[in-house]
Amino acid sequence: MEDNLFSGIGNDTQIESKVVQTFQKNFVQAQNILDQNKLLINEINQNHESKIPDNLSRNVGLIRELNNNFRRVVDLYADLSDSFTKSMEGSSEAESTGTIKSGGRGGQKRIRSSN
Repeated sequence: MEDNLFSGIGNDTQIESKVVQTFQKNFVQAQNILDQNKLLINEINQNHESKIPDNLSRNVGLIRELNNNFRRVVDLYADLSDSFTKSMEGSSEAESTGTIKSGGRGGQKRIRSSN
């Protein structure tokens, strides 16, 4: 009986670990891109203040790179949001099917009637 009671716990821990690793990886990637953006913005500002034609021309490419980096960060945060939503849906499904037991007791969530 105890085997059935705790059978889902190992899998849940493994899933949580993967979710945390994914979050951490995406946050690190986003932070690295944002750090790079800071350097790009500084260079763009220096080029603008210099008013040297070659530097101003270079800003066109730097601004494009900056815009692409912003898109990448938005995509990473969208992926994080999707992963978080899926992980929450997964834990909700596990709770509602009775995979996760509370207080060591078996049983499923009570469903309220809409009457």
